[in-house]
Amino acid sequence: MTKSTFPDKPTLHGDLVTLRPIRGEDAETMDVILHSDQESAQLTGSVHSSHEPPTGIPIQRLREIYQAWAVADDRLVLAVVDHSTGAMVGEIVLNEWDQQNHSCNFRTLIGASGCGRGLGTEATRLMVRHGLTTLGLHRISLEVYDFNPRARRVYGKAGSIYEGTGRDALRFDDAWVDVHYMAVIAPN
Repeated sequence: MTKSTFPDKPTLHGDLVTLRPIRGEDAETMDVILHSDQESAQLTGSVHSSHEPPTGIPIQRLREIYQAWAVADDRLVLAVVDHSTGAMVGEIVLNEWDQQNHSCNFRTLIGASGCGRGLGTEATRLMVRHGLTTLGLHRISLEVYDFNPRARRVYGKAGSIYEGTGRDALRFDDAWVDVHYMAVIAPN
């Protein structure tokens, strides 16, 4: 990379959520989300069994990671804040910048308290719009495991199109799970 990719850390406002720059102290909230939400751990491929408890990074190391991400120019990490409660319910990320191709990767994690109310859909739309319009990206790609159709629907609502399948990409509960590749392309 020859220049700062994500030097600006914007705050993006929607009707249901605000996306604000991540802070080091957000590590505590994400630690709770990651340790208390077995489903999120499974859907992100963080565990390999429905009986395996989510394990995490030691909290001090997680704080260091979030502090570094708060100022990193190789990724944009924003906290997803629920308007109805004022609480952070997850994070949303643009990373893996490919400067020559004006593209990057996308990922998000919304904890159980933020699911089922459209928060993830709005957060995804806000971040994708920011990436394509403000940052001038041409392509934003992502991966979603086969056992996460809810996320696939959310990404589709934000304009992502299914592009292919990586067969047997994750070993889970002694079975193989496919990963689906999706991407949204800037309109011409």
